[in-house]
Amino acid sequence: MTKKTYSIFGAGAAGLYTAWRLLDGKSKLAKNEKMLVKGDVLELYDWGKYDFSKKNPGTRAPGARVCTWHYKDDKDNSYLELGGMRYLYWDGTPEGPGHRLVTKTIEELDLKKDSVPFNESADPLMSLRSKNMYISDINSNQPAPYFANNYAQDAPPDDGFTTIQSVAITQTSGPTTRREWCKFYEEGRINIDMPDSSIFQKGDLLKEIGYWNLGYDMLGQEGFGYLSDGNGYSSNVVNSNSAQSFNVNDEFLPGTEYKTLIKGYSSLFDSLFEEVEKLAKQKGITLNYYPNVRLRSILHTKSGVNFTTATRKDPDALAERKKCDAAFLAMPRAAIELVAQASRYSDAEGVDVLNHEKVQLYLESVLMEPSYKIGMFFDTPWWRVTEAGSPTYPAKITSYFLTQEGIEKLKKENFPSKYLKEIEKAKNPVIIANTFNDKASFIAAVENAIQERLTFKEEKQIATIAELDTIGPSITDMPIRQVVYFGDNARDGKGKKIYGILASYDDIQYATFWKALELGPDATREIPESRDCQPLEGPREATPVMVKMLRSQLASLHFGPQADYSYVPEPLETRYMDWSLPPFNAGYHAYKSHYNLGDVQRKIRKPSQLVPNTDSEIFIVGETYSNDQAWVEGAFCTAESVLNDFFGIEPIIDEKYYPFISPE
Repeated sequence: MTKKTYSIFGAGAAGLYTAWRLLDGKSKLAKNEKMLVKGDVLELYDWGKYDFSKKNPGTRAPGARVCTWHYKDDKDNSYLELGGMRYLYWDGTPEGPGHRLVTKTIEELDLKKDSVPFNESADPLMSLRSKNMYISDINSNQPAPYFANNYAQDAPPDDGFTTIQSVAITQTSGPTTRREWCKFYEEGRINIDMPDSSIFQKGDLLKEIGYWNLGYDMLGQEGFGYLSDGNGYSSNVVNSNSAQSFNVNDEFLPGTEYKTLIKGYSSLFDSLFEEVEKLAKQKGITLNYYPNVRLRSILHTKSGVNFTTATRKDPDALAERKKCDAAFLAMPRAAIELVAQASRYSDAEGVDVLNHEKVQLYLESVLMEPSYKIGMFFDTPWWRVTEAGSPTYPAKITSYFLTQEGIEKLKKENFPSKYLKEIEKAKNPVIIANTFNDKASFIAAVENAIQERLTFKEEKQIATIAELDTIGPSITDMPIRQVVYFGDNARDGKGKKIYGILASYDDIQYATFWKALELGPDATREIPESRDCQPLEGPREATPVMVKMLRSQLASLHFGPQADYSYVPEPLETRYMDWSLPPFNAGYHAYKSHYNLGDVQRKIRKPSQLVPNTDSEIFIVGETYSNDQAWVEGAFCTAESVLNDFFGIEPIIDEKYYPFISPE
């Protein structure tokens, strides 16, 4: 048998997962010539150089748009996330919610022991139009500072999502399973009578309506402004495909259990790379890792896939001409478009798959959403209530969240079993996987469920297991937008305590606010943005003016609108990641309206399906064209679907209840 070469371009989430499953996967077929065997070659290219290990050091933590940053770059110190932060935990049940492939991968890599809760506060601090308040404060007597239709300012801002969705979905109707949502993307319509004044009417297909357009029509200028400011994400209210946006904005429901890894989310990709190296060696497959090398152009030929590469040092010049049997483009839209540009003007023989009109149409089916994140480390947790004092508006971080895992721990501690049964059955309110703002309300709910008073010992037992420090966030219409509190999470806990916060978590137009502060008032830009690959280099040190601007806005958030910047102490270290820069040019993506996104997902993963009389082994994997955009899950799912459908590899989990991409 002729030796095969598979080439993966991109060593982020999709690229590493593809490599791992090519090596670890089992064939669905008795005879499968596409499986990698002894003597074959697996190539892994990446434009950056990730710090995978001592053997393979680099400039930043791995994970592409996941980037864990440790204080002073020491992995024993406290850390925070400057990219993707978490995943939705799946409990393993057939119809349970959550990110199934990420959860399964973490289990397979023996990382479950490192998985820890990473939930949001039930009562976040907000500062909107210079008014500081908590979500629980908002009512008709203390409305948010907006003049919205139907007194929407008397309720939390996220209620606006429910109002928009009411044109097609209610609490008792609409899609609930993943398969049902996939069908809704294509068939979902406005199913209620709309007033004559409405722009959109009953029967209109939601996939043909922009979400911003629909939201403005339903909420009006002030109502939409309140939702846009108060939900924290500009990306949640852009003019994306309305049918898909209904699902996206449904992800953050009560009962969702978020988790991350105790060593930082990037540690998942350290482990994946290590596993890829180990499996390749065990199976006699040659693994060639090429950091600081990018795909430059790619063409389909009768004898295979021909491609050229370029180096970081000279990113536009041709470095090598090479050939492979299958190419996996594990990269986002912007990076693929760069490859298409060079391919368009190639004088080599072959079919230019990426520049076919239908392929270009589908490549353009997603919005590129810039994102900007700035992290700060301090020697005190000045944002919360401590013995040393408290800001005027502290972040309400502590909450109570009892999980099924917590129930199992209580069983081992001999907590009364009859009580646990009643707690699991409780409906008014639900206790399992429901967030309570304080200990008193949590204990009251438990005692209401069991119809008994807990003893002092029992109360301490259950409260200790349910107590959870959340990440916040705090939300504002100031350019910092969201603040996420990581605190002291150093692994050994022995040294001086260092406390981290994601001091600014923003996207879309707010990213440009910080970009102008990157150089300071006395500097002239010398590197064109099209050549500035800061996301590959790693977190960049903030300028003094950026730090002062951050302190000023953090002071307004936690001490009040008139507070001086000096209320916030000088940070020990401040760095940023500008995800609007190459090669990603976006923090995340969203589908545009006027596309059949299911067809996009199915066809773009093997783009030659869109080119007449062409069958090319060029594949596209990653979160960009997935069912889970902005999540690692999306990257894993597209890769899994390609390997299942085109390489005969058995699915890693049963997809009966969980199609990896939208099925036909």
